[in-house]
Amino acid sequence: MSVVPATPPADLPRTLGALRASGHELRGVKAEIRDNLLAALRAGRDPWPGIVGFESTVLPQLERALIAGHDVVLLGERGQGKTRLLRSLINLLDEWTPVIDGSELGEHPYEPITPASRRRVAELGDDLPVAWRHRDERYTEKLATPDTAVADLVGDVDPVKVAEGRSLGDPETIHYGLVPRAHRGVVAINELPDLAERIQVALLNVMEERDIQVRGYTLRLPLDVLLVASANPEDYTNRGRIITPLKDRFGAEVRTHYPLELADEVALVEQEAELVADVPRHLVEVLARFARHLRDSSAVDQSSGVSARFAIAAAETVAAAALRRAALTGEANPTARPVDLESVPAVLRGKLEFASGEEGREDEILEHLLRRATADAARFRLRGVDLTPLAEAVAAHPVRTGERVPAAEVVAALPAVESLTEVARRLDAAGTEDPGPMASAAELALELLFLTRRLAKDESADGDTVSYG
Repeated sequence: MSVVPATPPADLPRTLGALRASGHELRGVKAEIRDNLLAALRAGRDPWPGIVGFESTVLPQLERALIAGHDVVLLGERGQGKTRLLRSLINLLDEWTPVIDGSELGEHPYEPITPASRRRVAELGDDLPVAWRHRDERYTEKLATPDTAVADLVGDVDPVKVAEGRSLGDPETIHYGLVPRAHRGVVAINELPDLAERIQVALLNVMEERDIQVRGYTLRLPLDVLLVASANPEDYTNRGRIITPLKDRFGAEVRTHYPLELADEVALVEQEAELVADVPRHLVEVLARFARHLRDSSAVDQSSGVSARFAIAAAETVAAAALRRAALTGEANPTARPVDLESVPAVLRGKLEFASGEEGREDEILEHLLRRATADAARFRLRGVDLTPLAEAVAAHPVRTGERVPAAEVVAALPAVESLTEVARRLDAAGTEDPGPMASAAELALELLFLTRRLAKDESADGDTVSYG
């Protein structure tokens, strides 16, 4: 989310009379989102910055639902970007919107809904003070947990207000919950099935009749909210943990998915990963392929999914391994190399759930799929390059690599063969004096020769690897 500006523009109206004189028109939040979405589409602007891989699948469905004015539930496995997508709805709200200054629910000056605000409008008329709320303040998010109470979402009687002398039946004794306080905004409930059924019942009137019920009496509050939610498809369809009347009140159900294309997976990692060292794109491609192989593997429990965060965390781990290696070898500009990939399975094994019957084989499965991903990425990036001269030269003069071998030492040991020039060009390692990119590119070529059984290699006790014929 963006940082809310300290103050709204100075030229905005500050009283109800000035607001009317400015020609401001009241729009419901769903109409506001619809108008801003259509304006962005007509202007060719991207309404969903930072959302990768949903352009032709999820986003068109979501846009239709928003244009129709529907409340929406996103269904998808963990780590598919559901929360990121929900938070992007902020971009479709007006940057600033007027509210009654001091109102508890952020009511529009034209339509007060609480007794206190109605009284102020009647008393002050055009002198009613107006404040301006930024769109970031109009998005409310709640992670559903089993201990969530009705009071959290809807509200409850405030004992402090009662103690001040007000009648227990006075509607002004209510302390409003999250949903009423999101009036004229977006309410997002993550993992909706985790709400207890009796709590889900409390949302029924909010979604359909737009009123709330607290402690035996009903307040008619015409709430103006867009309610969106996320859920795991297994919870939603098989366990029956979203009650049927609540499912019926969502106007649209949109399914999300993991990136369908390798390029989208790579773009997502490059966008989201916070890297402490340079990770060349060919290694990011290896990690993206690794995640995709895990999603296709029968050895991994696919009902729990393989989150997109897996590849992101893997890239961050590889970058950390490169920085650690640089500290050990004294390299000034750490660049990740294929040797750093070895750190991924051990560190990220806990992010996966394996199928029953695979106990004890987890490391073997991960190492096999990582080697397969490395080979696939290397074949794709180096297809058409004749690596035979490199294999013959290394067979005659073995090359030593490893986490304790500096990049400059790796490059100095490489044979002078023309195929390495093409390898450097293909893997974006040409045209730099820094030995890191070239060492990374050369190691990938050597790894491909090893995985295709055209070279052998031995690992020493200190972790170094010697490639030879």
